[in-house]
Amino acid sequence: MVSPAADFPLASAYSQLLALLADSLHVDVFLDHVVKVAAEVISPAVACGLTMRRDGGAFTVAGSDDLAARADEIQYGADEGPCLDALRRERVVEVVDLREDRRWPRYREHALRLGIVSSLSLPMTIDRETVGALNLYATQPAAFTQTARRHALAFTDQATAALTVILRQADQSLLHQQLTDAMASRSIIDQALGVLMGQQRCTAKEAFALLRQASQHRNRKLRDVAAQIIKQISGEDPPPAPEFAVPRPQS
Repeated sequence: MVSPAADFPLASAYSQLLALLADSLHVDVFLDHVVKVAAEVISPAVACGLTMRRDGGAFTVAGSDDLAARADEIQYGADEGPCLDALRRERVVEVVDLREDRRWPRYREHALRLGIVSSLSLPMTIDRETVGALNLYATQPAAFTQTARRHALAFTDQATAALTVILRQADQSLLHQQLTDAMASRSIIDQALGVLMGQQRCTAKEAFALLRQASQHRNRKLRDVAAQIIKQISGEDPPPAPEFAVPRPQS
């Protein structure tokens, strides 16, 4: 039996989610907060990404850091991986030791190079439709103990419930724009990271640290700093993101 003290971080996470709902924040701010809290609360995850469906495909709308974004993107490019299986099969997908797991050969090779050894992907279901998946990544094998899995399931349920409230309360046209903005932000940041990696001859992790440092120093959003970098190189503003397909409400 797990002691109440062991569940204290989870209770704190619930409080933060409720506070976000009370403040009625922009949906991309909410999603960004969800992944950061998840990475902090569900030990020993080192990174968390949130994938949502888009036009029959998938797109990362929030990531706790660059590792999560890159791990998600590998799966989209390979069209296989635990995150996509969680979305498509609507079930929790765990990787205990990717070094021994042969289910996704195209994903496996690249993920191991990033240092990912185990992961946990949990579907987010609203009105009987799986609209997204919360993806937790760890750099050690068998990282997600029974307690960690229980916390992950409970947190995902609470995050899904909070997202459901936002989806039902928001004006649909506004929500559509907010989700599209969230995807655009991720795309712009990824492009800027590529520019920085080329200019500074550094890793993606180091490029992300530079981008975050610039954001904090200038007191500007990460996306705005990334967009400025892209415009300085190309002379043009970043292109808009593809539109997000909002799930239809159940009749």
